[in-house]
Amino acid sequence: MKSIKQYMLLVCFAVSFNTFSQYTEVINSNRPGVSRSAFSVGTNVAQLEVGPYIVKEKHTPLMYEVSGFGVDFAARYGLLFEELEINLEGTYQNDTFTDNRSTFSTEDKRSNFKNFTLGAKYLVYDPYKNAEEDKPNIYSYHANRAFKWKSLIPAVAVYLGANYDSKNNPYTAPDVEGFSPKVMVATQNNFAGGWVLVMNLIKDRIGSDFSDFQYILTLTHSFNPKWVIFGEAHGIKSDFYADNLFRFGGAYLLSKDLQLDTALTLNTKDTPSVFSVNFGASYRFDFHKDKIDNGNSADEEAKRKSRGKKSRRAETDFNDDNGN
Repeated sequence: MKSIKQYMLLVCFAVSFNTFSQYTEVINSNRPGVSRSAFSVGTNVAQLEVGPYIVKEKHTPLMYEVSGFGVDFAARYGLLFEELEINLEGTYQNDTFTDNRSTFSTEDKRSNFKNFTLGAKYLVYDPYKNAEEDKPNIYSYHANRAFKWKSLIPAVAVYLGANYDSKNNPYTAPDVEGFSPKVMVATQNNFAGGWVLVMNLIKDRIGSDFSDFQYILTLTHSFNPKWVIFGEAHGIKSDFYADNLFRFGGAYLLSKDLQLDTALTLNTKDTPSVFSVNFGASYRFDFHKDKIDNGNSADEEAKRKSRGKKSRRAETDFNDDNGN
């Protein structure tokens, strides 16, 4: 029995340490929350993350309601370096805006992208890079789950993106159209016991009169390799729109390349009140090849060794034929 417990402990720690690298054996999705991990998907990995949702809003003072549906999406790719990721993200919404200020309500059908952004994220600091040096104590379960002070040091990534907003977009401020920059700092702490804390600090639509600042705090907890739950606080501050949104939900790992998720979004005010339910999925196209110490992939190294063996064999045959 003791040997089985030790074996299971080693497996758990192997999985934990593996998640500290850029590339992981299983899909590493930003969903179901809206925060962005400090880590990339890994070189030569393409990933799609999609989440259709339904939304209801009610603004009591202005007497209007919004009811509709939408989809948020992201396409991510690990390019050139383990630390670098390029991504295309957006949210498209189709709804009905109902104005209740007069005796007879009026309805306006609306649809457009709430956001559409092309960007790149780069990991500038990774405290877990040499995590394999922290060998697990196979004799003490409690020692391995004990709090480690260095886990307070987060991984840090920076992001630079370009928004595109169309003219007369009902979801953006009046002067916002065309291209505008977006910057972000993303941090991530991996704690013992399957807890992960992600923080994003975002400055969006820079240069417009209605540029906004956002913060996102996401805390996730994995019960086992298949199930994870999360809670998230999302603050938005601008002259056009300000809110504090709260999200709760979970995700299920269906296979190493496929994740399913769901989340609930709400707030605590009526200017407007927000209620949204989201169902999503993430899928990974894994073309990653591990690099060894000399920078070659495993396949490249095997071919190199094979060529070396053939060269040495030919040299031996030549020497034998010439009596050397």
